[in-house]
Amino acid sequence: MTELENYQYSIVEKISFNRFGGTEDELRAANILLKEIQSLGGEAEFMEFSIPACTTIQCSMTQLSPAAREITCAPYWYSGSLPEGGRDLKLVYADCGAPEDYLGIKDLSDCVVLINELSDDSYKLLLEKKPAAFMTFTGKYFDTPDSLDLHPVELRPNLQEMGKIPGFIVRACDALKLAAAENVTLHLDLIQEECEHTSRNILAVIPGTEIPDESIVITGHYDSVLVGTGSWDNATGAAALMFIYRQFLNHPSKRTLRFIWCGSEEQGLRGSRAYVTQKEDLVSQIKMCFNFDMNGTVLGPNKLMITGGDDLKHLAEQFAHEVGFSNELRVGVHSSDSAPFATKGIPAIGIGRGAQGGEIHTHNDIITPLSAKQMYRLGQFSVQFISRVANSVTLPVGLGMPDSLKEELAKYENRKDIKKENNTAAK
Repeated sequence: MTELENYQYSIVEKISFNRFGGTEDELRAANILLKEIQSLGGEAEFMEFSIPACTTIQCSMTQLSPAAREITCAPYWYSGSLPEGGRDLKLVYADCGAPEDYLGIKDLSDCVVLINELSDDSYKLLLEKKPAAFMTFTGKYFDTPDSLDLHPVELRPNLQEMGKIPGFIVRACDALKLAAAENVTLHLDLIQEECEHTSRNILAVIPGTEIPDESIVITGHYDSVLVGTGSWDNATGAAALMFIYRQFLNHPSKRTLRFIWCGSEEQGLRGSRAYVTQKEDLVSQIKMCFNFDMNGTVLGPNKLMITGGDDLKHLAEQFAHEVGFSNELRVGVHSSDSAPFATKGIPAIGIGRGAQGGEIHTHNDIITPLSAKQMYRLGQFSVQFISRVANSVTLPVGLGMPDSLKEELAKYENRKDIKKENNTAAK
């Protein structure tokens, strides 16, 4: 393979280490990308922003009865703490956490409630019932410590605003045993401290040659979750941006191209949200957004996520036909860094690749399933597509969103949500 064909893969190799938002390792990855931009002859800058952070000082779970054993657990960050020394609590399994699941139960002050899934409604009812703690589970019944990573998950900001109950996560195999047993008593200990960390976006601009006051934004996050090397999610997206930047650096388009390597995406799209908040003057110039989140796998399919009207959908369909780029196309809100731009009425398209067998947010998100050939193919398609839009005499896609997407975006934005914890290719 030529150096250009292998270029994106080489970038993925350089940043395939854990890059959790707000950590020194995220900063290390940012510096690697900054130096790469400079080595290409370009210029870039950091845009810093503060993010909430949580430090777990103590988190443990011990079953006292009917049989004694230690249970591996992780905390819900930002859910608060138990008194020092922990508490002995009775287990109540409340199924879905619906009102019917609490019939006959009046006092939960000395209980920990196990529910299947944490939703807005189930959490609101939990707050009304006032248990000492709550618990959810993740994974499959027959997972093992080697097959399932258990790590802290953020209590969604909208739930934090309702109130806080100390929360724990256990593996489904342990939840199964707990729910099946009678008269379970657990000793729970949770102490955590909240603070702020600094994250950063990397910004690079290629001014337009003829219409510089109109911009196309090209985004992709470079951070990862707490486990794994984040090679697919999303070192590949960061590498795609670098490939596109390299191609346009010496061949600028008529319109300005604004590249944003976003930080702390995995913690609630914090980098892109910070950008649209802090750069309001530039946001008014942005006419379209291309977002790259997870691509380059050996196994397909290619994916196009349309957040916009029929004009964007038809443009993407037609261009993919013209250049022979097979894909699965879907219209909706992309749970990625294009969403904050779409909320501002900027049409957005997410470009990626991945098959059902891939894993994100686990220790299996490593470089093995990735292909330099497929990264190059997607990169070439993206350069052609962006060039088509950025060099058009009149933009083929107008600003604004269909009413159905406006409603979907409003719900998504109001949740201030992080991505659903998942061990499959769910983005």
